Amino acid sequence: MNSPFARGTIALFLLVAVSGSASPASASERPPNILFIALDDLNDWIGCLGGHPQTLTPNLDRLAASGVLFTNAHCPGAACNPSRTAIMTGLSPHRSGLYDNGQKMREILPDAELLPQHFRNHGYRAFGSGKILHYFIDARSWDEYFPEKESEDPFPRTLYPEKRPVSLPRGGPWQYVETDWAALDATDEEYGGDWLVTKWVGEQLSQEQKEPFFLACGIYRPHEPWFVPAKYFDPFPLEDIQIPPGYKEDDLDDLPPAGKKRGPNRYFAHIREHGQWKAGIQGYLASIHFADAMLGRILDALENGPHADNTIVVLWSDHGWHLGEKQHWQKFTAWRAVSRVPLMIRVPEGAAPGFSQGTKPGTVCDRPVNLLSLFPTLTELAGLPAKADNDGPSLVPLLKNPEAEWPHVSLTHLGEPGSFGLSAQGWRLIHYANGDEELYDIGNDPHEWHNLAPDPAHAGKLSELRALAPTEFAPLKEPSLEALPALTWIPARSGKATPPSRPDGNPFDVTFLNQRENPVELFWMTRDGDRKSYGLIAPGKTRRQQTRPGAVWQVASPENGEPLGHFVVGDRKARAEVPDSN
Repeated sequence: MNSPFARGTIALFLLVAVSGSASPASASERPPNILFIALDDLNDWIGCLGGHPQTLTPNLDRLAASGVLFTNAHCPGAACNPSRTAIMTGLSPHRSGLYDNGQKMREILPDAELLPQHFRNHGYRAFGSGKILHYFIDARSWDEYFPEKESEDPFPRTLYPEKRPVSLPRGGPWQYVETDWAALDATDEEYGGDWLVTKWVGEQLSQEQKEPFFLACGIYRPHEPWFVPAKYFDPFPLEDIQIPPGYKEDDLDDLPPAGKKRGPNRYFAHIREHGQWKAGIQGYLASIHFADAMLGRILDALENGPHADNTIVVLWSDHGWHLGEKQHWQKFTAWRAVSRVPLMIRVPEGAAPGFSQGTKPGTVCDRPVNLLSLFPTLTELAGLPAKADNDGPSLVPLLKNPEAEWPHVSLTHLGEPGSFGLSAQGWRLIHYANGDEELYDIGNDPHEWHNLAPDPAHAGKLSELRALAPTEFAPLKEPSLEALPALTWIPARSGKATPPSRPDGNPFDVTFLNQRENPVELFWMTRDGDRKSYGLIAPGKTRRQQTRPGAVWQVASPENGEPLGHFVVGDRKARAEVPDSN
């Protein structure tokens, strides 16, 4: 397979006793600690990356100024699950087959060794708090977690409004329920959430730790919903809000069919219809400002604690976010609004074996890098054996010299095999599985407004970038029935009448499972409230049925047609279990 990553052998650093002539104080007598900080859904709207002129991120800027800021860093996947799985396993989606949020990591990769486990295997204590993986903790990979790792729920209590939605009415069953925003009349402590996460992590940093540690801190904001205390909204008066610098009204005109399909979505149209565009931007800016304040708590705890001189700090975001660019809202695209993410690394002087000088404050690197490189970078910095199946090259050469020769490109995969964005030095190629392509000269067109792929003058550049892309892609591994979310069964005896269908959104499959001892008959409810039979489901058997958000499916006795209950389809693939009794 033609890999986009040049796979050199990562040198194995052995921890040795420090001689009397060794340089600074020798933190190398003890392996360096790792502070691993993630923010969720954060694009380049931070001060040092210049993504939006109104953003307020003093602590992100402070961390960037203290180490190396990568200004051309990209995520492995355009959604939470594939990106976080790739980062934590070191395996690219096109090799693992995990491309989509609906897949389960441990179902697809049951034996994968995660980053904290690798450090545990080599004498580290691994502990953490907050969202690091996609809505689960993977308890077996950690020594300790908050909330407790056995819960597999990474979220502490968080204050939300009692009545929702607050600002954005739901447009239909297709709409993600968390797409909403509002300022809350609450203190940080009353709010909980990331405040509790950073409180716990800060307490660990303030204590003397007997063992070298890998400490993870997953800050959930600015992930939706954008509910944070009101003081974080105050710096962004609604009347002063500016639309994204990357927005261009006719930006879809020069896209190929696959790009035009990927760009406009119902969220942005719905938000504009309700006059909520600037309010949504305000909510995102406020949530970033809140996340930045939570980061400040962590940095303060580290700097005022006993581990400041021997802790490597890395900060990243799993992917970016559209707020109207390309007529799109959310993620799930290969454009730079999603692929480009913050990445900062700080290595104290004398902390890392083989890198005694540490990172130079204020260093900026514009080489195209990928978060897949975090696994090999951290093992090399800590002097640990490399994990043999990592897909990304170590970033240590760039930490030492940001202008070092860098023959690598960076890939961001979409939800289907063969669709990806490729970031090179100054250029980006977007390739869709159907063969459609886009080409952008990022040096002159940072917002990707001018698709150069159809221009014969750039055929050479297209060929050059295509040659750097993978030629083989692991197939997308479908989740098992057990891994799918379950629809709510509403029994007929509850007295709730079966409503008509209100289908609204893109089609997907729902799998019906008959757990009764007798056959059942499956009916689709029409918009008029009539029902249309889709046949029988035998006892213990399943039926995979294409449907849409808002569709209603009734289950009845085939003997007399008497309804047994019904399901209302949500916004994603699911399973619908007909229980053995009402």
